[in-house]
Formats: sequence, C-alpha cells, structure tokens
Amino acid sequence: MAGIKRNIVRVLGRIFAGLACVPAVMAASAPPLSNVQVLKVQSAACGIENISAGQERTQCDHSGNIKVYVLEMGYGRAPRVGLDGFELKGKADKVCAFGNGNLTECSGAATKIVGTLYLYDLGSKQEGTFTYSNTSINAPGNTISTQLYIK
Repeated sequence: MAGIKRNIVRVLGRIFAGLACVPAVMAASAPPLSNVQVLKVQSAACGIENISAGQERTQCDHSGNIKVYVLEMGYGRAPRVGLDGFELKGKADKVCAFGNGNLTECSGAATKIVGTLYLYDLGSKQEGTFTYSNTSINAPGNTISTQLYIK
C-alpha cells in the first residue's frame, strides 16, 4: 500500500499543484471542499485502473478483492460512501502540500494538510455503482459528490 500511496501522491502533485498554491498563513481556516475524484480501482482481475476525471464507468471487468481510491481536496465532515446503496467503510490518509504546492505524504513541519486520500475495500461486492459525497466543514458548506460504475 505504501508504494501505491507514494505513486498516487506523485500523480496528485501534477494534477492538483495549482489547488495547493495558497500562501501559508498561521491559524488559517481549513480550506472548504473543492474537489472529489475516484482516482483508481484495483482488483486481482485487472490490477490498477486509473480513472480519469468525469469517467462514468471502469473500462476493465474487475473481480476478486476490489479496492477504490478517492481523493478529497479540502476538509469534509463525514463522507457518505456506498456501492448500490450498501454503506462502505474506508481508511483515510491526509494529503499535504509543501510551500511550493507539490503534494506529498504528510510529514514534517514544511507541509500543510490540503485533503484526504481514502481507500475503500468493496469486500464481497463485485459490481455496481460506487457513490461518494461529503459536505465541507466550513463556509460555504457545499456538498460535493462523484460516482463510478464498477463492472
């Protein structure tokens, strides 16, 4: 998982560098949610499939132990996640940015938390519509969502 996480963080650095280029300010409020995206779907049948922004369904027919990686930029309250209406639990790791805007794993004083990378294990579920939504913890209190049909 550590290797996959490092690779995801590298890719995110290229994708979201512009989102994290905010000057560091002491005691600044947490950034509101600005983006959520399914980044990858991983399974025994297909390996890792990268998911493009706006992609509506997986290209590969996933089966076996399926995992879904979701990136949330900003701070949300509590994500609501499911597959065809069945609630899913996940693991969360914070995503940070250096002062120069490059995303990285969170460690050291030179980084600022800018989002969360979630990992969801679908367990015995093999196919269906994966849904994700969350509401920002601060103004404007917006709700952002995404979905992906996993075949």
